[in-house]
Amino acid sequence: MAEVAEVAAAAARGCPEAPDGGSSGSEDEARPSPAAAAQKRERWLRKFRELHMKRNEARKLNHQEVVEEDKRLKLPPNWEAKKARLEWELKVEEKKKECAARGEDYERVKLLEISAEDAERWERKKKRKNPDLGFSDYAAAQLRQYQRLTRQIKPDLEQYEKLKEQYGEALYPTSDSLLHGTHMPTKEGIDRMVADLEKQIEKREKYSRRRPYNDDADIDYINERNAKFNKKAERFYGKYTAEIKQNLERGTAV
Repeated sequence: MAEVAEVAAAAARGCPEAPDGGSSGSEDEARPSPAAAAQKRERWLRKFRELHMKRNEARKLNHQEVVEEDKRLKLPPNWEAKKARLEWELKVEEKKKECAARGEDYERVKLLEISAEDAERWERKKKRKNPDLGFSDYAAAQLRQYQRLTRQIKPDLEQYEKLKEQYGEALYPTSDSLLHGTHMPTKEGIDRMVADLEKQIEKREKYSRRRPYNDDADIDYINERNAKFNKKAERFYGKYTAEIKQNLERGTAV
């Protein structure tokens, strides 16, 4: 047992020789040399240093991304669009300066750089007058209606000259003018207004959506008003009362 303890102590100290002159060739061959152990240790240390540097680099990049994200969140919602618009305006100004330095017309140079497809698309967009972009708010709808009505106005120059001779400077009112009750519309103007209102009513009637009548549906109403009320009640409370309704129809209600 003493010999085993001495061998273990010698192995721990890295001594290649066993005590009492005894040697074990197989153990010496299996044990790595000090140089190989040092190389292996250096290789692991180099690996750890590389991992440490990569961790520090990732931490630095992560911090930069957090700072940039915080900056983006603090910017206005439409900042990207404004930035793109400002960059485009700067490019246009630079292009104008270059064309002015060469003595060229910027509009002509810009048209030469536009493709045929883009030109056709822009022409089609110009031809569309007052396109319907969908409902956004009542103010936009009212403005669109006003623009449509003003485009339909055809000025009557003869009537204008007559009114100009009749009223003189009073035809051009100021903030101190009192016009209430002094203007009488012509019969043609009244007829034109009535015709326009009838067109609006007719157009509105076409847009009214009438749901089809289902002959197979259960009749649970006594008149049209009661039918509408039942539909509203079914829409809001139908999922809560479906089981009760089925029990009443089967006769199994408690």
